[in-house]
Amino acid sequence: MKALGEESRLRIIRMLMKKQCSVNEIAEALNLPQYNVSKHLRVLREAELIELEKSGQQRLYALASALASAFAEHLAENKNVLDLGCCQFDFAKLPK
Repeated sequence: MKALGEESRLRIIRMLMKKQCSVNEIAEALNLPQYNVSKHLRVLREAELIELEKSGQQRLYALASALASAFAEHLAENKNVLDLGCCQFDFAKLPK
């Protein structure tokens, strides 16, 4: 829960739901400093919400495979709202 409690992390999750991305791609797309993106990615990895894949020199991040299909299905059924019972995250209202 704590890992999703920060707007930038939710924006990163939303981006990774669509495709694998590098730190630089995420930083550029979300207009965030690379350093901050790296810290957010570390928190998300520690929470086991995302996975890291090494491709040569590049590191690509993706939504954890166990969560990817469940997230996509749940969000599609609930108008982009992730309802965890105790709280809700509205992915549709996040700034891009």
